[in-house]
Amino acid sequence: MQQSFIFRTIDEQRAVFGTQDIWAKKLEEELNVTLSLRGDAVEIGGDESNKAMARDVIKAMVQLYHQGETIREDMIERLIEESREGSLEGLFKAMDSAVTMNYKGLPIKCKTFGQQNYVEMLREKAVTICIGPAGTGKTYLAVAQAAQELKDGVIERIIMSRPAIEAGEERLGFLPGDLAQKVDPYLRPLYDALRDVFGQERADKLRESGVVEVAPLAYMRGRTLNHARIIIDEGQNASLSTLKMALTRLGEDSRMVLTGDVTQIDLPKTSDSGLTRCAEILRGVQGIGVIHLTNRDVVRNKIVKDIVKAFEKEEARQAEQKRSNPAPRRPYTPDKRKGGPIYLKNEGGINDDTHHI
Repeated sequence: MQQSFIFRTIDEQRAVFGTQDIWAKKLEEELNVTLSLRGDAVEIGGDESNKAMARDVIKAMVQLYHQGETIREDMIERLIEESREGSLEGLFKAMDSAVTMNYKGLPIKCKTFGQQNYVEMLREKAVTICIGPAGTGKTYLAVAQAAQELKDGVIERIIMSRPAIEAGEERLGFLPGDLAQKVDPYLRPLYDALRDVFGQERADKLRESGVVEVAPLAYMRGRTLNHARIIIDEGQNASLSTLKMALTRLGEDSRMVLTGDVTQIDLPKTSDSGLTRCAEILRGVQGIGVIHLTNRDVVRNKIVKDIVKAFEKEEARQAEQKRSNPAPRRPYTPDKRKGGPIYLKNEGGINDDTHHI
């Protein structure tokens, strides 16, 4: 039995099928169905469960079109994924309202259910700790929420900070310029988020007036931050004691968000990172929220989600391999040069005496 969907307008049909039927072909390929246009109706053929998912995705595409959304490949992929998980309703709830409007007057919206839970936590909690992979909008949504709080007069300023740590094996050595110029490259991702939300000119003016401050995390020590939204980015590159220092900067009517990706630690030793431990210690404390985003919340280029999934799969394989084949313990070998023990046999051949040299 075929299922069908009735289009109310030709524009709905064009939005769903796309230029040269590109979106219709994608739906057919991803869901293993056939789509046939008959007048104002699209007939769906294939397996019953796949037909039902295709109809739900088409209905969702039409609904998003009427909400003013531009139908794109990444959006269709997200709709298909949520349909398979039976959580399309949650996705629409997430995209129902804007976090804020950017400098072009366009709404900044959540794109996944996890992102919506994150924004709700930002609105409700004094401290939010968000851990998740690259591309999940951890920093961008925090800046967008801070921008709305600034517009509403809830806060008087935005303070953004991150550890000044070089990425991976890169060692840049001594950088030219004054102190501000030396640390500026480390803070560039925060500037990018500000520019996307406020626009370059407005962002520059806010920084010049001190309404928006961007500084290395080390500069937080000794301060009390009142009437502010504090955003601590790249928290995985800070020790537990440094994160404690940052969290205790909270002053009157201030809120803080601490973000990080524990799979991208740039410290000399991974064990030096305090983000995971910090989340464990503070989980359950009143006024503090902890949220973990996953690869399902990645909203960058589709390839980013695939990269994250591939690395997660490989890390899980390596962890399982370590559990199955633990490293053998090396047998103890005395070393006279290091004062190791020498066992002296008695006449009966029994090791009954031990001397150190």
